[in-house]
Amino acid sequence: MFDVYTSCRRVDSGGVSLNVADHGPPDGEPVLMLHGFPDSARLWRNQIPALVEAGYRVIAPDLRGFGRSDLSVTARQCGMRAMVGDVITVLSDAGVESAHVVGHDWGAAISWAAALSVPDRVRSLTALSVGHPSAFQAAGLAQREKSWYMLLFQFEGLAEKWLSDNDWFWLRRWTGCDEVENWIEDLSRPGALEAALAIYRANSRPETFLSPPPEYPPLQMPVMGIWSSGDRALTERQMVESQKQVAGRWRYERIDDVGHWIPVEAPETLNALLLDWLDSIDA
Repeated sequence: MFDVYTSCRRVDSGGVSLNVADHGPPDGEPVLMLHGFPDSARLWRNQIPALVEAGYRVIAPDLRGFGRSDLSVTARQCGMRAMVGDVITVLSDAGVESAHVVGHDWGAAISWAAALSVPDRVRSLTALSVGHPSAFQAAGLAQREKSWYMLLFQFEGLAEKWLSDNDWFWLRRWTGCDEVENWIEDLSRPGALEAALAIYRANSRPETFLSPPPEYPPLQMPVMGIWSSGDRALTERQMVESQKQVAGRWRYERIDDVGHWIPVEAPETLNALLLDWLDSIDA
């Protein structure tokens, strides 16, 4: 199995130490890959070798509060502005002006935010599972019902206990993914679960679900949205309707009979989509 951490460096981002994996030729077209909860850069272990073999340079950080990055973070340090700041810092440290950005789960949310706030740093965007923030907020009752856990995660101590009690029973049952043993290994470290939950406590407060969808300028870069029919947390609507927020090239791909964690549950399908998409942009 490919080890994402064989080529890493530490990057300081506003006093938070990030662990950043960097693979492939230094002069290759850069691809920045951002994981979500409760993952680390290991989520991309099946994609990185395929992209590197195709000549791409892949940069995959552990988000603040995750993996081997700094775990001594609080919700105040994990707002979306700070997360986008990490994207800018990681790219600048790598000597990269702009990159193809691929994000899953919270990594997709951060990717959308980066595309909106620093579009000159995002050559293209590939969002897995999570759609544009306006489309997500406008997706109606069905999406709110699927997002029930975001409210639970606001309760400090209670959420940690719910997830970890009885040998992580509810984490196993709620996610239904074989990746769970890797998560438990990471989250069992002192302070790791609280640090990972900070991204929810900073960015998914209950009041956000009651506010009207925010208005953003349409995105001009190429955007591909990928959603899987077995996703327990996200509706297809919030991804499909992201097209309304894209003025540039848009592509939508649906993967059937696959759960939320597309990179590990359908690696070959995702690799083929990514290579076809990125090659079409570079052509």
